[in-house]
Amino acid sequence: MLSMTGYGKGTYEADGLELTCEIKTVNNRYLDVSIKSPRVFAAYEDVIRGLVREKLTRGHADVFVSLKDKREKPTATTVDLALASSYVAAAKKIKEAFPDLPDDLTVSSVLRYPEVLKQEDTQALDEELIVALKTALSGALDSLNAMRLTEGEKLKADMLSRMDEIERLVACVSKRAPLVASAYREKLVSRIKEYLDGVEIDEGRLLTEVAVFTDKSNIDEELTRLRSHIGQFRAICEEGVVGRKLDFLVQEFNREANTTCSKSNDVEITRLGLALKNEIEKVREQVQNLE
Repeated sequence: MLSMTGYGKGTYEADGLELTCEIKTVNNRYLDVSIKSPRVFAAYEDVIRGLVREKLTRGHADVFVSLKDKREKPTATTVDLALASSYVAAAKKIKEAFPDLPDDLTVSSVLRYPEVLKQEDTQALDEELIVALKTALSGALDSLNAMRLTEGEKLKADMLSRMDEIERLVACVSKRAPLVASAYREKLVSRIKEYLDGVEIDEGRLLTEVAVFTDKSNIDEELTRLRSHIGQFRAICEEGVVGRKLDFLVQEFNREANTTCSKSNDVEITRLGLALKNEIEKVREQVQNLE
């Protein structure tokens, strides 16, 4: 079981090349990857996203890449011939317009004109940089997942302890439920005697009324489904990526708890039902942190 929240860092250092990858993740319904890296990696962002997707399925991930390249790299010198030609043509026109001016136009002077001669760093996404990036990012993802696994196990322990409490509450409701009909019958008989003192009670009509009430307030199906959900929850917790499954299952927990409260017509069951909903909500909050 993995949490969606974590941090990981990976590095690569060799032959003057220092590359660091850091990744930070937080909760998100789907996988969303944000990358901040040097321009040299701009065309390689799809590969970065692909590596992240191999290790993550949900959450917002911020990936930070920093690079120190101390390798000796050759520089390439280029000449902008079109620009040089325009400078020379302009100089010739000026010479025609002002023939008395001394002419110092030489190749050396043209090379000194702005932007005619350019020296470019030949740094590119060479094979060593690609290897460095993959190595550092893989290390960061492994470190991240180690932290996410540790956090996930803590969440699992907390949720399972709350599932034990939910099971206890369901057992209490199950124990109380059969008493609701008899309590309603006694209450109904007491009210009839109070308001119609001396009038003989129609036992058949009373039984019909109690039967209708019992049918309306019956929560056997809800309790059965709750017990089934508890078993499913525990089984799912033994799987790997469980966030979506548990999120759906918790919705079903809430549905049954709400129905139990609305059908109970009993103060004690309502109290237990509210406590049940409170525990389910705490579980739901933890599930939101799971991948």
